[in-house]
Amino acid sequence: MMLISIHSFWREFLRPLVQRPKRLQVAALCYRGSGPDMEVLLVTSRDTGRWIIPKGWPITGLQTSEAALQEAWEEAGVRNSEAAPKPIGTYSYDKVLSAGFPVPVETLVFPVDVKELSKKFPEAHERERQWVSPEAAAELVNEGELKSILRQMTNLLPQNVQHG
Repeated sequence: MMLISIHSFWREFLRPLVQRPKRLQVAALCYRGSGPDMEVLLVTSRDTGRWIIPKGWPITGLQTSEAALQEAWEEAGVRNSEAAPKPIGTYSYDKVLSAGFPVPVETLVFPVDVKELSKKFPEAHERERQWVSPEAAAELVNEGELKSILRQMTNLLPQNVQHG
């Protein structure tokens, strides 16, 4: 008879039974400019005030890129802009829900070339926003995979969405 270690039993049998699947969010990586002049728009989270990119849950009736653009409007005031149809990457994090427990989230990141920024937007009174270089943004956000996307941003953007 083969003995199974506690670690193996947890990894192969128990964890898959109790681990929740990752939930999906969409994010808008808002930028302006190109090359060394490129800047990224960060906003603060409503709960902790840490720097993030606009993100939220998918919206029924909208494509994921359209939902990311809606989040950019609500959280950062981005107007008259377009999100790329395909994500340039993903990052994972644990979102703590109002009930107090964490839920694993996989976030699709859509680049948004910002054409207009409104002073008045739905969450203006709840968030701060700032333009920074992609490298500075990578230093300000917490999520490791998002840091990597920001550092590689100019290489990840499809050529047809890069504007000078």
